[in-house]
Order: sequence, then C-alpha cells, then structure tokens
Amino acid sequence: MPVYEFKCPEGTITEKLVKMDTRQIECPKCGKTAKKIMSQCSFELKGGGWYADGYASRK
Repeated sequence: MPVYEFKCPEGTITEKLVKMDTRQIECPKCGKTAKKIMSQCSFELKGGGWYADGYASRK
C-alpha cells in the first residue's frame, strides 16, 4: 500500500498509508473529510545520459 497525502477544508495536510483506490479519509485533526491531493515529486532526470546512452532509438 502506498502513502498518499490528503487535505481537509481547514488546510491540514495528512500523509496516510492507504489502498490505491482510496479517495478520501477522515482528517485526524478536525474530523472533516480530507480529499486526496497530488503530491510534489522529487524524482528528476538531469543530463543527457539516461536517454542518449541506453534508451534512444538507433538509426
């Protein structure tokens, strides 16, 4: 099960380990419905190496 972020109407952001199809949870702080949000990803591909060295189509 992956960890997702949820945001309630009060602005509280909570991380929770839930099933992939979970769309909302109860906010642990205020008890209101918190909806799943898109989290920022820290994964980044830099430089020309990964594409040019191994995955580019050859002519």
